[in-house]
Amino acid sequence: MKTLISYFRPAALLMALPAVLAFSACSKDDEPVAPAPDQAKVLVVHAAAGANLKIQALANTTDLGQLEYGTNTNYSTINAGNNTFKINVVNGGQTVATQDVLLAKDKSYSVFAYTTGTAAVALNAFEDDLAAPAAGTAKIRIVHMGQNAPSPVKLSQQTINGATDLAGVSAAFGSASAFAAIPTGTYNLLVTTGPASTTVVTVGDGNGNPTANKTYEAGKIYTVLVRGILGNINPALQPKAVIIQNN
Repeated sequence: MKTLISYFRPAALLMALPAVLAFSACSKDDEPVAPAPDQAKVLVVHAAAGANLKIQALANTTDLGQLEYGTNTNYSTINAGNNTFKINVVNGGQTVATQDVLLAKDKSYSVFAYTTGTAAVALNAFEDDLAAPAAGTAKIRIVHMGQNAPSPVKLSQQTINGATDLAGVSAAFGSASAFAAIPTGTYNLLVTTGPASTTVVTVGDGNGNPTANKTYEAGKIYTVLVRGILGNINPALQPKAVIIQNN
């Protein structure tokens, strides 16, 4: 015998079903979503002439690439915060340098592997000011990783009256200058030292040709890297000034 309860029970179930489904959907939607980690960008440079081997660069467990001496990676996006950078020799996996670097959110950095006076491999990181240069200008800095070369060094321009220094563009060994603005144009810049601005190396075209000129374009950002070992008999490892374009 069917009763009113018999009729109402299926109807009640059907009426309750949308509410159950809605509650289930809401429960899934209300689950907290983990926020995306803060990010930073990093570029790695192999300037360790005293360790003229192929290396692998790591930030924590992130592989940033393999590098021959004199080369650099592009910028990689990694998590901000404390990162342990490691330089491993590709052939054998030996770790030759380790450095903790605190990366700030939305900032960019260049990390240089270089050799010290004891020929040990060291790491140093510098924040890269990638804010756009003013109209009609470029930005430039110098990074000094030239083992046994004079220190500090600075950037100068050759003129008919001799070398004219770029104000504020000077760095001691193992360090970097701040970026400075220069007018757009074609120059053959010099890396110099001392009050007399004695030439250490010539920048030239920034690719190893010291007699050529380099056109510095509006809106571009450049790093002049001094690398190599003064007095080394291998021409490939002697001091050079090379240009890294940061943007």
